[in-house]
Amino acid sequence: MEMMSASVESWGDRPRPARGLLADAWRDFRRNRAAVAGAAVLAVVVLSAWVGPVASPYRFDEQELAEQLEPPSLKHPFGTDIAGRDLLTRVLFGGRVSLLVGLAGTLVSLVIGVTWGAVAGYAGGRIDNYMMRFVDLLYSLPFMFFVILLVTLFGRSLLLLFVALGAVQWLTMSRIVRGQILTLKTQPFVEAARALGVRNRRIVFNHLVPNLLGPVIVYATLTVPVIMLEEAFLSFLGLGVSPPATSWGLLAAEGAASISIVRTNWWLIVFPGAALSLTLLCLNFLGDGLRDGLDPRHARRR
Repeated sequence: MEMMSASVESWGDRPRPARGLLADAWRDFRRNRAAVAGAAVLAVVVLSAWVGPVASPYRFDEQELAEQLEPPSLKHPFGTDIAGRDLLTRVLFGGRVSLLVGLAGTLVSLVIGVTWGAVAGYAGGRIDNYMMRFVDLLYSLPFMFFVILLVTLFGRSLLLLFVALGAVQWLTMSRIVRGQILTLKTQPFVEAARALGVRNRRIVFNHLVPNLLGPVIVYATLTVPVIMLEEAFLSFLGLGVSPPATSWGLLAAEGAASISIVRTNWWLIVFPGAALSLTLLCLNFLGDGLRDGLDPRHARRR
């Protein structure tokens, strides 16, 4: 019995295994109620955008001239537009395009920004100086004017919109990655890789870049709403998504064009604008939660 009790006591005295970084990040993320609520609402918005148009009894481009500009009702919960199209279906379908533009543009910006910043930070010296001065030069240019110029010269298409919006959002990411690389490249594991003859390209993209997962994810969640807002601005100017496709920004532009002194048609602006605002708010809450959960300084205070 003494041996058994001694073994039990020794087992109880053993240190518990330390939790992983992801487990701690997930715990801190769940404590942020705004971030959890934002993620849940965002999931509902994404699911509705992809499933809603399929389940709707109306097509997003189906016109019924006898039902023009009808206010919200049981038949049309969001009302109809100037062509008699069901606004709820168009808002759901427009969510597909707006979310796709935000995600694709963010992916383009991350690929360019991470690659540029990682190469500049690891190379150092003159290469780093020249590359970052180029970034400073681009910062001085009016980004929206550059996007408008590209769209005007090469035509309106979703692919061009992805590239144009993503190509002007990578500058901040490159600076973030460069600063992290400057710190990480002096770590012992990098020196060990060099001593083993590992190529610089492999060190950068196989060893250094994976250690930047936290800042990259956080910045990505904060870049999506910025690109979505820029797409809405371009669509409002008539330079974004081309009909018959639609987006939240294009729907708001069409609603603004139908406003008159005699009739306001408030639902044409309120519902697309509310969908866009709600999504942007949820993305910002999600980004704040991920930032707190993946911040190394916050991890040291756990």
